[in-house]
Amino acid sequence: MKKLSFIFSFLLSMHTFSQKIDKEKLDNYLKETIGVNQIPGSAVAVIKNGKVIYEKYFGKSSIQDNTDVDENSIFRLYSTTKLITTVAVFQLIEKNKLSLDDKISTYLDHLPREWQEIKIRNLVTHSSGLPDIVKFEDIPYSLDENEKWVRLYKKPIEFEAGDHYSYNQTNYCLLTKIIEKITGSSFEGYVLKNQFPDVKKGVIFSANSSESVPNRVVHHVYNFKNKKYERFNADHGKIHNSGSGLNLTLKEFIAWNERLDKNKLLNETTKTLMWKAFNFKNKKDKFLHGWSEYSTNNISSLGFSGGYMTAFRKFTKEDLTIIFLSNGYKYFHIEEKVIDHIAGIVDEKLVDKKSWAEEEVTNAFFKNDHTKAIQTYYTLKSKNPTLNFEDALLMTAYTLMSSDKLSEAIKVFELNVKEHPKSFNAFDSLAEGYFNNKQFELSKNNYEKSLELNPENTNAKEMLLKIEKEIGK
Repeated sequence: MKKLSFIFSFLLSMHTFSQKIDKEKLDNYLKETIGVNQIPGSAVAVIKNGKVIYEKYFGKSSIQDNTDVDENSIFRLYSTTKLITTVAVFQLIEKNKLSLDDKISTYLDHLPREWQEIKIRNLVTHSSGLPDIVKFEDIPYSLDENEKWVRLYKKPIEFEAGDHYSYNQTNYCLLTKIIEKITGSSFEGYVLKNQFPDVKKGVIFSANSSESVPNRVVHHVYNFKNKKYERFNADHGKIHNSGSGLNLTLKEFIAWNERLDKNKLLNETTKTLMWKAFNFKNKKDKFLHGWSEYSTNNISSLGFSGGYMTAFRKFTKEDLTIIFLSNGYKYFHIEEKVIDHIAGIVDEKLVDKKSWAEEEVTNAFFKNDHTKAIQTYYTLKSKNPTLNFEDALLMTAYTLMSSDKLSEAIKVFELNVKEHPKSFNAFDSLAEGYFNNKQFELSKNNYEKSLELNPENTNAKEMLLKIEKEIGK
């Protein structure tokens, strides 16, 4: 009896130990990352083996009002909303009210002839080839919804259904209409009833950022000319609620994940179907049904991100879920890198040395001390001699250039050329930096070098013609 008691206590202690993480290391990483990227506010959760082992709130809900992010703060998920909509679709499939192979014309009337054969499966896998409702100047967000469909129906099909992956908001706008047709309920009402039962507050649908929603964080956009954050006030309209309109607290997202894990939303068979890879005709693209698949140190995970500010990821084999919510960024969206980095802190198998090193290089340049950044770069290069930092340097330089820091960007482009003297792309990018700085002779020299390294570089050819016109003025 004593032996059994000892064994039980030992196993319990091991289980408890297995869920411990270095919270100080995680705190320090998040504080530095949020600081370097000047993210106004954020909320982060880590769920391991069904237990919340980390939940933290950072920064401001509203800079203007000087309000803090806390457990009552409501974040708009943007396209991470699509995960919830996808679950709604598969709930109907589980109830035999819908099939992935059903044609959308089964549920929707007056569709264009070219749309008739599109299937539900094509909508959730972004393989429909339909025209994207948000990409046309004559279909603004402010347009009446009925008129949006009238105009969209006249747009041409982009490609044969199932051929390849092409992210498309029209797909989820149509899923809204189909869910409503099948259930006889509003899309929002159906989702709230079937995925957020008994929730009294902390969950609301609104794709209107200017709408006053109690406790909702402000979406901040950095104005580099005025050098300050400004409020984003766009109203995307109710039609986009299914694709980007869910707003909720971190705690409610955690609770939703628990219901998903415990099969209260979908059974295991249905989840397996949802997480099955779609077979695209081009045999290249990879996407599940409504969920993206990721690789972190060659370990698979699944989830989605939205608005360059929110991300949800499940490492199913490791029984690990990470949620990252934020309300803006200054330089570059980092939601996916943050998820990967947190995963590595929690589980050393998930440490991606290349990603971590690239992140450190990028952060060093964003801190605006070029001399120290160069030192950091060469230190990391010596520690990681097999890594190629070309892409990281290019991303850093382009981000600086788009952030009204052209001179700093050019310095990084120049470093990249020095480090990768045989890369036509490195010379092409440096030439672009010089061109934007009106240093046309230097731009010409570098485009010519790029063309020499790659005679098929059509961009260099076109830019050289532009430079000749500029010099000839």
